[in-house]
Amino acid sequence: MPVPAPNLYPPFNIVRLSHVEYGVRDLAASRAFWVDTLGLQVSYEDDSRIYLRAMEERGHHCVVLAKAETPDVRVLGFKLWDDAALDTAAEWFAARGLPVAWVERPHMGRTLRTADPMGIPLEFYVKMDRLAPIHQQYKLYKGVKPLRIDHFNMFVPDVDAAVAFYGDIGFRVTEYTEDDESGKLWAAWMHRKGGVHDVAFTNGTGPRLHHTAFWVPTPLNIIDLLDLMATTGYVTNIERGPGRHGISNAFFLYVRDPDGHRIEIYCSDYQTVDPDMEPIRWSLTDPQRQTLWGAPAPRSWFEEGSVFAGVAPQEALLKAQPIVAP
Repeated sequence: MPVPAPNLYPPFNIVRLSHVEYGVRDLAASRAFWVDTLGLQVSYEDDSRIYLRAMEERGHHCVVLAKAETPDVRVLGFKLWDDAALDTAAEWFAARGLPVAWVERPHMGRTLRTADPMGIPLEFYVKMDRLAPIHQQYKLYKGVKPLRIDHFNMFVPDVDAAVAFYGDIGFRVTEYTEDDESGKLWAAWMHRKGGVHDVAFTNGTGPRLHHTAFWVPTPLNIIDLLDLMATTGYVTNIERGPGRHGISNAFFLYVRDPDGHRIEIYCSDYQTVDPDMEPIRWSLTDPQRQTLWGAPAPRSWFEEGSVFAGVAPQEALLKAQPIVAP
């Protein structure tokens, strides 16, 4: 099995993924999609940025939309357990020759900015402004009724290397896809918070962000979103689904925002908190890996992604070919 043993005692304690910042060309168009259509809530906005949160979240934001000349991804954020973990993280990244800087971030406390060995920009923090709960303000629910941010999926040129690095800092593999011929990892799903994943890595030109996912109450919410998008000018923004993944068992839908950033709407995965849980292996040639019902993904799903600002993607080392829809 190519998956390394989990590190149950990592150098610092990552609680969960937290937030993503996107560069977008037109804030008004992005607001119409993310707020009026998907249903995220505005925490704060001005002429240059919009801060959004989902319905169950108490932190100030899970998405930042920043006005930009060209679409990109600025940073992926993660919450740490305490200030001691934050200091240890800074020392750990610096010892490996990775960039370390303490940055000022609106609505957040002390924040460490760094990057992984592939160049993915990361930030770690402990405290974010806390907002009043809104999960029982049912008049606010609209769109797909997003409850919380769930995971990031990244294209990377070397999935084995990504899994080794994130495993060192405590992410545990729940499921993985293996190329039968080479024995190399083609994709892997890794978690901190006890779901199937906080981060996932897909073989491809990278690093690029494949998608950010949001958890919703039921599959019926996804059907409602499809009806809404199909009748409000967004039918071409529907990329893939609805369906049920073989990997993760989740009911899913993939859509694209006005800048092409991919969003997964997601529910119905399973609990993974046991430290001795064995990862599930999938063959790259298994058609039920992508979709339990056997439907393959479109070519765009394997080839298109959002670039990280200032990071030049590299071609994938593994040339194995997944099943692609005709």
